[in-house]
Amino acid sequence: MQGLTNFFNSISIMQIVDVLIVWWLFYRLFILIRGTKAITLLRGVAILVVVKVASWYLGLTTISWLTDQIINWGVIALVVVFQPEIRRGLEHLGRSAFFKQRQAEQPEEQLVAALDDALQYMSKRHIGALISIQMETGLEEYIETGIPIDGDITSQLLIQLFIPNTPLHDGAVIIRDMRIAVAAAYLPLSDNPMIPKELGTRHRASVGISEVTDALTIVVSEETGGVSITRNSELMQDLSHEDYMKYLKRQLLHDSDQDKHSLWERTLDSLNMRKGDR
Repeated sequence: MQGLTNFFNSISIMQIVDVLIVWWLFYRLFILIRGTKAITLLRGVAILVVVKVASWYLGLTTISWLTDQIINWGVIALVVVFQPEIRRGLEHLGRSAFFKQRQAEQPEEQLVAALDDALQYMSKRHIGALISIQMETGLEEYIETGIPIDGDITSQLLIQLFIPNTPLHDGAVIIRDMRIAVAAAYLPLSDNPMIPKELGTRHRASVGISEVTDALTIVVSEETGGVSITRNSELMQDLSHEDYMKYLKRQLLHDSDQDKHSLWERTLDSLNMRKGDR
């Protein structure tokens, strides 16, 4: 017991802070690359490390030497292979709130207002739509499949992109950094058997992207005009205007009024939305 006490006494506060910062950096790195091709490459690196440790422990000198060579030269290879992800990560860090002055949430408010106008217009006219909004996880892998737009977010542009029988109406619109990044993008389809069979490809794509990223995805049904939202593998189907606006404001606006919502109020909102699914 005395030895354990001495051990904890020998650990300074700065050492604890140092370890916590390192873990936080690894966590942020994982969030940035989750849902991209880099995660597959990292799995290969992890396998290589396991082989190195196992060969060293078992005395397999030849395999150990080979893995040493791969690791020694692999640092340069990783910089080359992960160059796009490293660039995007540094850009994401530069855009973070830490380096920005405190400003009003005007872009987010404009986003919610544009979504509201577009969703009401398309819902009344049964115009099918699929809009995915990047949150923390990068959507670059799916953005690459679309047609570049890089336009300001307006309800008129969103509506125009989904007008039937136009070149860009199929696929998803992806919003990143408060701009319309691409249209006609392909999202992964979900194989979840719990999805109602009457739902079409748009709904399966919205659930699919929510299973691999934390993106917020909105669907307008072409058959019923109903508005559904998916996030974190949850499908909130056929929401009323009040319900989806309340959800969008809570997820996309970060003002003090939204932060004052209690856990109990959020739980009640979630239960009310789920009742709408039935």
